[in-house]
Amino acid sequence: MHSTRTGDRPAVEPSRIEVALGERAYPVLIGPGVRHRLPAEVTRIGARRVVVVSARPAEWTPDPGVPHRVVPARDGEHDKTLSTVEQLCRVFADFGLTRSDAVVSCGGGTTTDVVGLAAGLYHRGIAVIHLPTSLLAQVDASVGGKTAVNLPEGKNLVGVYWQPRAVLCDTEHLGTLPEREWRNGYGEIARAHFIGAGDLRDRPVDEQIAACVALKAQVVAADERDAGLRHILNYGHTLGHALEIATDFRLRHGEAVGIGTVFAGRLAGILDRIDARRVVEHREVVAHYGLDTALPAGVDHDELIALMRRDKKATSGLSFVLDGPTGPDLVVDVPESAVRAALAGM
Repeated sequence: MHSTRTGDRPAVEPSRIEVALGERAYPVLIGPGVRHRLPAEVTRIGARRVVVVSARPAEWTPDPGVPHRVVPARDGEHDKTLSTVEQLCRVFADFGLTRSDAVVSCGGGTTTDVVGLAAGLYHRGIAVIHLPTSLLAQVDASVGGKTAVNLPEGKNLVGVYWQPRAVLCDTEHLGTLPEREWRNGYGEIARAHFIGAGDLRDRPVDEQIAACVALKAQVVAADERDAGLRHILNYGHTLGHALEIATDFRLRHGEAVGIGTVFAGRLAGILDRIDARRVVEHREVVAHYGLDTALPAGVDHDELIALMRRDKKATSGLSFVLDGPTGPDLVVDVPESAVRAALAGM
């Protein structure tokens, strides 16, 4: 199903996508070996010292080319906490980082989230460069400037908007991923099918990444702080986040988003926003990527609904990003009976 498809063709220049935010614009580079461009990016932003927070082995953690300290990290939701952010900020202070310096993340989506938040808070904000090493982080988590950690009450409830200065998506990192991490990333690619990225099935993975990043860059440039359009990026995430918490993160983020995407299609059908064919398309696209399309056994629907009511989009009752006649949109005050019917159908 997947291949980085970089070893059987000549070396090419990486794809470059600009996140157009005026003076805070930054490049996203996608391709094999782009991690080796880190020293050039550090020089470009003028950082004199760097802390590299890495969840990857030393051989996959690039040298930033300036005096630096490497801090080991661990990918996973259980470290996505305010206590981890505090520990990182204390390391920054101990190393003597100033606002003229930078932080580099090297790891999956939870690492980019935690490091991004720590960088956004330390000295009220210092430069951060992301080297996302998982498929999920490359297609979504590392781009757009949303940083957050979890509380026991919900996912991503404490965070800030803090844009990186560069993102280096090295597709060589993907060759180290176990099968489940590929599926984790494919959950985000599957949901991108329904928010404007087009049908990415059977395209090379670097093209899938570039299409998802280009879509997200366009949305973020138009709506950096979730005032409207950016809500579409949360397609499938409302149930997805609830499932992660309800299963104590036994379900990975992308796996849960895949199920949430199928649910979003079913709920949109119940609300007569889309026809039956489009509902089926949601299930077929998610299944194509090898993801589950049904709720895991034993989850409590009452718990899921309570968790979804605490979702950060839920400013007016149960709220979901749902497909419709003019595309995806945020729908508020969705009747609980419709949500229960959609869950029952899963």
